[in-house]
Amino acid sequence: MIYYKSEEEIELIRESSLLVGKTHAEIAGLIKPGVTTLELDRIAEEFIMDNGAIPAFKGYGGFPNTLCMSPNEQVVHGIPNNNSLNEGDIISVDCGVLMNGFYGDSAFTYEVGEVKKEIQELLEVTKTSLYKGIEQAVSGRRLGDISHAIQDYTESFGFGVVREMVGHGVGRKLHESPEVPNYGKRGKGIKLKEGLVIAIEPMINMGTKSIHQHADGWTITTVDGNFSAHFEHTIVVRKNKAEILSSFKEIEKVLSKNNK
Repeated sequence: MIYYKSEEEIELIRESSLLVGKTHAEIAGLIKPGVTTLELDRIAEEFIMDNGAIPAFKGYGGFPNTLCMSPNEQVVHGIPNNNSLNEGDIISVDCGVLMNGFYGDSAFTYEVGEVKKEIQELLEVTKTSLYKGIEQAVSGRRLGDISHAIQDYTESFGFGVVREMVGHGVGRKLHESPEVPNYGKRGKGIKLKEGLVIAIEPMINMGTKSIHQHADGWTITTVDGNFSAHFEHTIVVRKNKAEILSSFKEIEKVLSKNNK
């Protein structure tokens, strides 16, 4: 059952989604060699709760932490731990909050120190593919138009598009209908209507699209050990142009300050 949102509900989802962006910004400047993912997780949890919200992932299906933190060959759902990040790593950080009865959800992949050119390209292509998908999220188009735009762009660079993990509707539940795959055929799937709020989240691998789930029941890695990138926005379908409810602006402000 697909649940279309009223303007009031969209505003509440926007508030939650903007808090997710601010939470990302809280840790963005701290992501450098030597820091542990568990330290970053604690900072994020404290920030979310200080802002009157609840970490959406903690306890969700038994997940033990606030952030999903997935370094290098980990695709998604990495569990924060006491291992330090190293120069040349990348780390996907997925964050969700629950505030005023509605969820926000957004992910960003960060570079740790100096990263190889080909890995920088993976991040750039994955992030651009997110916006290619968002461009298709207008009323009258089909869900497959979003999926195809992401797949077509990323595969043109020789990257692998993860099949098993997908985007999703967002609202009073963290995961609602419909599922939003990152691969598919143009013109297929449900017709998009105004008020549909979805999280679009390309998960793109440097090598094969194949993934493996670990014994912890959460961690997903690439089968070939190549790096994987992940970017996600929560958006609402509109008439002529999709509206992005989450934000990377605060993150990018922090990162550009760091790179000066």
